[in-house]
Amino acid sequence: MSKRKLGITVLIIVLIVGSVFGYIQFRKMSVENSVIEYLTVEENIPESDIVSSEPFIANLEGSKNYMVSIKLKDDDRSYFYYRNDDGKVVLESYVEDGMTY
Repeated sequence: MSKRKLGITVLIIVLIVGSVFGYIQFRKMSVENSVIEYLTVEENIPESDIVSSEPFIANLEGSKNYMVSIKLKDDDRSYFYYRNDDGKVVLESYVEDGMTY
């Protein structure tokens, strides 16, 4: 295999891997933005009360695969939201004192 063909092959592999990584990052950021917008607009929670928001891959089926963990000021619970196929933000569960509800 010539150096040119090898270079093109490496470039294609890098582009594919980069595209997959970029898509995953985009989905996580998109869900996070939707959840924060939902909390501030629909639930009237001031953005300053959102202590942390962490998008992650949950390894669940469908739209539940991309979720966001939310911690609020003066609240010991951790909330887990996802965006369903209709685009609605849904509370999947919350954790309080080590118990999932």
